[in-house]
Amino acid sequence: MTGSTLPNGALPNGPVDWDRVRLVVFDLDGTLYDQRRLRARMLLRLVADAARRCSLGTIRILRAFRDCREELGDALATDVAARQYELTAERCGQSPESVRKTVEEWIERRPLDLLPACRCHGVERVFAGLAVQGKTIAVLSDYPASEKLKALGLGASIVVSAMDPEVGALKPHPAGLAHVLNRAQVPAEQAIMIGDRVERDWAVAQSHGMRALIRSASPIAGVDTFRGYDDEIFWPVTEPQPMGAPAPAPRSLTISS
Repeated sequence: MTGSTLPNGALPNGPVDWDRVRLVVFDLDGTLYDQRRLRARMLLRLVADAARRCSLGTIRILRAFRDCREELGDALATDVAARQYELTAERCGQSPESVRKTVEEWIERRPLDLLPACRCHGVERVFAGLAVQGKTIAVLSDYPASEKLKALGLGASIVVSAMDPEVGALKPHPAGLAHVLNRAQVPAEQAIMIGDRVERDWAVAQSHGMRALIRSASPIAGVDTFRGYDDEIFWPVTEPQPMGAPAPAPRSLTISS
């Protein structure tokens, strides 16, 4: 791998006009925190639990659950809140209620105390800058998001989950983002989606004709990406300049190729 340098703001689809943006919609998992770091730490807890129980049942249920959700998302399925548990139960020979309890414990509750240490560097400055500029902050997640957001020390005016009765579908189904836009009363052309998955976050934004940024360690053809929240693309939010002030000296991003 060799490093190549591109000037900041050289996005495939042109620079972001933050003055025009009124609504910023964030994905949560993998976007606001380092998902690999969290999963590594959670794996230690799962292994310890499996050793104590002398059973890999919990690990098997969680793996099947994630696989089922990927399939439901790819199929643009609706009524996901019930179907995710039913499909997993069929594959694991468990009851849907048993699967639900396992998911709530291991995906929704147990990671909460680990989240602060996994929060993306600088994301709190972006949230603060957006709030100061009067922009509406929303979170659109495929999982229940309120408790995770609180654990991360971040706040949003609108928090929507795929599990909400008004949505019932995983990204890239357009229902969740449509619900966010409707609640915010902001047209798609004045909003931007920030996520970490092209096939989910970028795709759902595209379905609404909406701009998107994808958090990625390396460039993706045709996709507007950023490495971290201290990238130059966020400077107009985190380091706003007074009217008439010269722009900050340009820096370069090193991009692997």
